[in-house]
Amino acid sequence: MRIFLSTILVTVFSFGISLADIDFDRFFLEKTMRVDYFHTGIQGKEVISLDQVREEPIWAGSRVNLIDTLNLGKYFFKVFDAKTNQMIYSRGFSSIYGEWETTDEAAKGIWRTFSESVRFPYPKGTVQLAIAVRDEGGYYKNIFSTVIDPNSHYVNREPPTSDMSVISVQKMGEPAKKVDLLILGDGYTRDEMGQFRKDVERFTKALFDTSPFKERKKDFNVWAIEVASQDSGPDQPHLGIFRNTALGCSYNTFDSPRYMLTYENKAFREIAANAPYDQLFFIVNSNQYGGGGIFNLYSTTFTRAEKEVQSWWPDYVFVHEFGHSFGGLGDEYYSSSVAYTDFYSSKVEPWESNVTALHDPDNVKWKDLIEEGTPLPTPWDKAEYDELDAERRALETDDPDYGRKLTEITVRREELFQKQKYFGKVGAFEGSGYVSEGMYRPSLDCRMFTKSLAEFCPVCRQAIERMIDFYTE
Repeated sequence: MRIFLSTILVTVFSFGISLADIDFDRFFLEKTMRVDYFHTGIQGKEVISLDQVREEPIWAGSRVNLIDTLNLGKYFFKVFDAKTNQMIYSRGFSSIYGEWETTDEAAKGIWRTFSESVRFPYPKGTVQLAIAVRDEGGYYKNIFSTVIDPNSHYVNREPPTSDMSVISVQKMGEPAKKVDLLILGDGYTRDEMGQFRKDVERFTKALFDTSPFKERKKDFNVWAIEVASQDSGPDQPHLGIFRNTALGCSYNTFDSPRYMLTYENKAFREIAANAPYDQLFFIVNSNQYGGGGIFNLYSTTFTRAEKEVQSWWPDYVFVHEFGHSFGGLGDEYYSSSVAYTDFYSSKVEPWESNVTALHDPDNVKWKDLIEEGTPLPTPWDKAEYDELDAERRALETDDPDYGRKLTEITVRREELFQKQKYFGKVGAFEGSGYVSEGMYRPSLDCRMFTKSLAEFCPVCRQAIERMIDFYTE
């Protein structure tokens, strides 16, 4: 009997949200089912094909909030119990493919394939897995479905490699009631494990020195796995540097020198299976600025800066990128170069909590945080800021006077913000989501806007706390 019965359309299942409580013990076991698949396509055309179904020994997620009601992510997957047709698990997420399809390469019709995975509690009985993508109107449409028998011999039950040291960095409670953050290192040789442990401690401190994580520290477990690479440091293709590392992290993603991701999905999943995790973070042994973060996939950051004046940059990147991968937050900056083309459609409201196209100012999604009388859009001296930011971007890092110039621009920027009438207020400030006009952010400054140690704005804080509550209730 065939185990995986692929279907092209899932017309009998609705993607409406069921608020009914799901009995975890009725439907699931205390381990994880991971479904690996290939995501292939070009701009406007995508295909998903099954790779393998994998058993993992640990389930760290909630046993209560099994149905995702947050409406975040470009993609969404649902798991249905085959006997009852009841939805028993769902999650929103984003992917490397989802970003890649907005690049010029995808627009030119060059087909590419990416390995991806979805994970959910291991089902006791046969289930149907369905994956959907947001269409041009922002609504989910089904693009893949398969039926899985968890007792089939087709399921890969090999135990994960267990010769790695798992470190409990911060244990605040049982994984089912905490956010479990797992940190993996890439580009650390066996002789550099001491440095890896120091970097883990540093970044953990940076996260919990930042609100709202500071106030919610008790809701997080932090784990780390010591995984040694053959070579020290990551790939830097734009410099002709290639290294053999455990996770395969590389700069130059989508031809952007500072964007650092890995395409080796199954490799890092096999390593991560040794520890409980809800969220993955890869710290990369490098002094070149860079990082990345994709919602419900993973984040990356470089670990040290070349100059003393930049010493805080890795801390900024770590927290900023975790805002993406954990909080589902969008980038609020608009002047830095990116590889995307029309990442946000001006016709559709972005799904991210902190970016808006402001189609309906009377019902902006963060209106509960806007004081009465605040105009929308909210005026600010954008032209003056743009001039300052152009000065910053024009700085040469090898200029012997770089530190003084950067500090001077930073001070002038802070002075500019503080003299604004709506400084410290929530409104709708034009310039966000990689575009200067037509997209708006909630506050003048935020950890998701400027390269600084600014706090998260009230809207981003609210989004992060909502996510923490979802994982820990």
